[in-house]
Order: sequence, then C-alpha cells, then structure tokens
Amino acid sequence: MLKFFVVGVLAVATALVALAATLGGVAWWVLVALLAALLLLGVWDVTQRRHSILRNYPVLGHLRFLMEDIRPELQQYFIERNYDGRPYDRDIRSIIYERAKDVAGEQAFGTERDVYQPGYEYLVHASVPVDPPTAPPRVLVGGPDCRRPYSMSLLNVSAMSFGALSANAIRALNEGARLGGFAHDTGEGGLSPYHQERGGDLVWEVGSGYFSTRTRSGDFDRAQFAEKSASDQVKMVSLKLSQGAKPGIGGVLPAAKVSKEIAQIREVPQGEKCVSPSTHRVFHTPVELIEFIAQMRDLAGGKPAGFKLCVGSRTEVLAMVKAMLEVGTAPDFIVVDGAEGGTAAAPLEYEDHMGMPLTEGLMLVHNALVGAGLRDRVRIGASGKVAAANDIVKRIIQGADYTNAARAMMMAVGCIQAQMCHTDKCPVGVATQDARRQRALVVEDKSQRVLNYHKATVEQAVKMMASMGATTPGDLSPTQLRKVISPWETRSYAELFEWLEPGQLLAEPPRTWAADWAAADPHAFRPVRPTVRS
Repeated sequence: MLKFFVVGVLAVATALVALAATLGGVAWWVLVALLAALLLLGVWDVTQRRHSILRNYPVLGHLRFLMEDIRPELQQYFIERNYDGRPYDRDIRSIIYERAKDVAGEQAFGTERDVYQPGYEYLVHASVPVDPPTAPPRVLVGGPDCRRPYSMSLLNVSAMSFGALSANAIRALNEGARLGGFAHDTGEGGLSPYHQERGGDLVWEVGSGYFSTRTRSGDFDRAQFAEKSASDQVKMVSLKLSQGAKPGIGGVLPAAKVSKEIAQIREVPQGEKCVSPSTHRVFHTPVELIEFIAQMRDLAGGKPAGFKLCVGSRTEVLAMVKAMLEVGTAPDFIVVDGAEGGTAAAPLEYEDHMGMPLTEGLMLVHNALVGAGLRDRVRIGASGKVAAANDIVKRIIQGADYTNAARAMMMAVGCIQAQMCHTDKCPVGVATQDARRQRALVVEDKSQRVLNYHKATVEQAVKMMASMGATTPGDLSPTQLRKVISPWETRSYAELFEWLEPGQLLAEPPRTWAADWAAADPHAFRPVRPTVRS
C-alpha cells in the first residue's frame, strides 16, 4: 500500500506545483505549506500503530472517519423517511415541535403509513361521537392509606435528573409544569435547586443511590427525606426499582457530567462516573418493599407513595401483589416503564435486549392488580415513548390511568434527537452541563413551549376519546384498540389478550396464570418452583 501513497503524493505534488506556478506569489507558499502538511500527515499515518486503515491508506483513510462522524446527520436529514426514523420518526418529532410552537400539528393528503402492515394498530371510533368535556379529566392518586391525594394530569413530565439534563432544561420543564398544572418527576438524581426554583408540582423519585437523602455511608436517610418531602412543592414520592432502558443495572451519569455542583447535590466524588447500585439496601423481599413504601408515605406526611419499575417476570409482579395483600397496604401508584423508554446513557445490549416492552408490562401489572382485587386502590402510570395523543389513549386502554413523557418533553424544550446525551456535547443545551452550551436554552421561551405541547396533546387525546364515544378515560375498552395481524386479519386487544376479572386470582386463578400465582412468594423475589423429580 505504500507505493499507492507515494504515487498519490507525487500526483498531488505535481498538480499543486503546476497550479502554484500558474498563480504565483503568496499562493505558491500556501500550496507548498499544504503539500508539506499532507506529507507530514501521510508519514504520521503510515507510522502510527492505532488505526490499521490509516497505515494502509494514509491521508485518504481520514475520509472514513469524517463520513462516520456525519453519518447520523446524513441519515436523519437526507435518508430516513417521515415514518421510519428511530427512536422517534420525523412525523412524531414534527408534531411535537409544531405543538410546542403553538402551531396546529396537521398533515395534508392522508397517512403515509401502511395500514395493512402486520403490527399496525388503530383506534375504533364511534358512529355517534360525544362532545369532549370542557376541561380535560384528571386522575386522583391516593389510596385509602393516603392522607393527601394528588390530582394528576393525563400527561406529565417523566423522570429526568439534573445532571442528565442541564439546569436550564430543568427550569424550563418545571416552569411549564407550573403553568400547565401537571407533574414533573425529578428523576433519581436528587431534589435539585433547579427542580424547586420555579414552583411546579414535583414527584420526588428516589433511586438506589438515595441521592439528596443519603447518609455518608450511602444508606437512606429517613430524617433528611422527611424534611425535604415536607415541601408543599413535593406532591408525591416514588421509589425507582428499575428503568426501561437499562433494567437490572443502576442509573449512570457519565464522568464528564459530574460537575462540582452535581457532586454536592448527589454527595458523590466530582469528575467520576456516578453509578447507582443495581439493588436497593432498604428492602430485599416483596414484603419489605411494600412496607418501605408505606414508610415513605408516612415520612412524607401522608402524600402518595409508590414505585417505578420495568417489568421483568410475571411471577415477581405477582409476588409484589401477594405482599400487598399480606401487609395490608398497597402503593398509591405504580409507574410501569417500558423497555422502549429513554436514557442519557446505557449499554447498547441493555437498551436493545433487556426488559419488557410497555404494552406487555402495563397489561400485566393492570391484570395482576385487578385479579387480586387491588386495582381500585392503586393508580398506574405508563412511560416509554409517549409522545402523541394516540399514545395516551392507547396506554389508557391497555391499563394506565395516566402517562409520563420524557424525550417528548425534551423535544418541546428544543432537543433535536442528536443522541449525544452521554457526551456532554448536546448541541442545543438540553442534556449537558457545559455552561456555554446550555446558555442557548432560554428558559422563558422553552417553558412556554412545554406548556403549549402539553396542552395541545392532552386536548387532542380528549378529542380522540370523544370520537370513540368516551366522555371519561374509564369509558374506553380493549375492544377499541385493534392490531393488524396480517393483511387479511385484524383483532382487538380484547381478543388478543386475557383480561382478568376483579378478585379472580383469589378465587380461582385461570389456567394461564395458575402456575405463576402459585410460584409467587411475598417473601422472595425469586419464584418458588416445585422440584422436578425423574
């Protein structure tokens, strides 16, 4: 390959010398300097030992790295179609941006989607729609043991920590939540000053790192938790068990984002990767989990307390349900996070191959609570790629009472899906701790966009429910969500999936649930299986 380099250099040198002779003067020296730089670069490429492609293709090999760097932008702006981008396609991004800017999110000429493609889902409208209510319905969160229930919007800001997001992004989200009367989940990164600065309603999420409420040894600090949760701004408290994008491992904040300020808030070393443990110290069994949730409720002065999880096995969920029955209390809410949910940083294998998608997880939790006669005591939130009005309606049909959105709210704040959250180089100042970059995010403007997006999306969801003949979310039915099985067959969710009756697991579990119900142990997360003898 060296001979090609030599021949190439000679050819370029000959061309440059001829061009320089024609131009003369300063241009001569500029071209000579350019030639010298190329020669030095070529020598360096041939002798360096890190990149094989540069040793074989000096100078020219750099084009590969250039194309690799700009490939995501080329893909997003020039190649992908309106409906096949990932994680969010162009159509969804556009509707978020338009609604955030208070522009009607409309499309001309009809759908671009293949409505006969297997997997396509659609909602069933009514021949006689009803008038939508004058005000969007809300969900009262708080079971019989809760003394201070909270009225929740159908759409809220999902868990995003200060650290993963910039201070200005947190400010804009919370101000939007305040203006629109919806909740803002803090994420597991702690109760930061920026979450509290604007006065919007907060769901304080506590993860396995116990940030903002930890002792020096890393344990949960009950006194600190009671003091901070007493704030009027904190409306609910939540324990994070797992996250859809990376279930089974703790949250990760890259070292580049662990500034002095974040280190102080989280009480961790500055400049080192901040990793939450994969398991909690405060509980080890389902019974201990439910007892701790009850303790959180008491410490928070009777405010709603619950937990968030990405569903793993059905047996584990049933073990939690049995624990609720044994302890005699239940969480006020459970947030089900789907495997398609987002994160600032996670191993690719976890993002792509671990955890239960939201549809299956949501219906599992809903049916487990119904079958145990507990559904009326526990509200269910759904998070994981909730962005448009149809997402809200779909998740309610599948068993949710309300929904949470993270990446969609980020887009309302200005996120362009650059997917650089883990590098601290977010180009629009949303997911970075770089003061210069986050300066680009103007809080007053972006908070209004968060408000606009939320208002328009919820209003559209309520209109869609009215078109389906539903005045309230409770009027919706699994028969009103259909899936294309093949170009010749569609079936409703009522036909595709099993829906338990209230108390059915306690009376006589159906054959499809009986083995998991029997194996579920309220004193152990690992299922109890009968010994198989030969």
